[in-house]
Amino acid sequence: MTRIYALANQKGGVGKTTTAVNLGAYLAQAGARVLLVDADPQANATSSLGVDKHKMRRSVYDGLVNGVPLENIVVLSRLLRLDLVPSSPALAGAEVEMVPMERREYLLRQALHSIRARYDYILIDTPPSLGLLTLNALTAADDGVIIPVQCEYLALEGLSELLRTIDLVRNRLNPLVRVAGVVLTMYDVRTNLAQQVVEQVRKHFGDLVFQTVIPRSVRLGEAPSYGEPILTYAPGSPGAAAYEALARELKARG
Repeated sequence: MTRIYALANQKGGVGKTTTAVNLGAYLAQAGARVLLVDADPQANATSSLGVDKHKMRRSVYDGLVNGVPLENIVVLSRLLRLDLVPSSPALAGAEVEMVPMERREYLLRQALHSIRARYDYILIDTPPSLGLLTLNALTAADDGVIIPVQCEYLALEGLSELLRTIDLVRNRLNPLVRVAGVVLTMYDVRTNLAQQVVEQVRKHFGDLVFQTVIPRSVRLGEAPSYGEPILTYAPGSPGAAAYEALARELKARG
């Protein structure tokens, strides 16, 4: 059975792409067949797996706007069992082009339909906004939304809008979508503020918060510039241990 999750938070810089890439890598290492869909025009997930976004002949843009089957777009990553639907700069104009299209909120869901059975997990990385690309991801995410929340001041700012959007999608577009979990990221053990944020988020979201907390890590920040997940870049680092634990926790929840 394929599990499809969107990783979303309209606030930028919260570790959303880092979580999508590294969670996918550790699920694949554990034996799952994983597809990472980069639905962000910035294409950071694509670059983080060592794929040049400027040299892609086709990208998720072609699947959404031009109807190209995703099996003709999927590329292999350097990791066994981890595939990628890459993004490209062309995706920046996709939301405008999608507006007049019929059932525009379902374009990604329809595109995934033909290949979803090939995978155990499909992870969709979304842009830091609540536009049409994110709506497409939420409509496709039958197993819910994973929300990264950084352990910094104003961590919960704006999340109410995301939660309202998820409710809207559930009521009108995809009755299966829900909050599947909240991931605490960028935790700095040296600060009282970080611990206060953890307590605040756990109080607000309860059991939806994953027990695993992702630490603030130089290695996690460096890995994308080498086109590698933390699994291969610094497998002995605290960030690697955290994402491996998060992957185990997600599998256990499933």
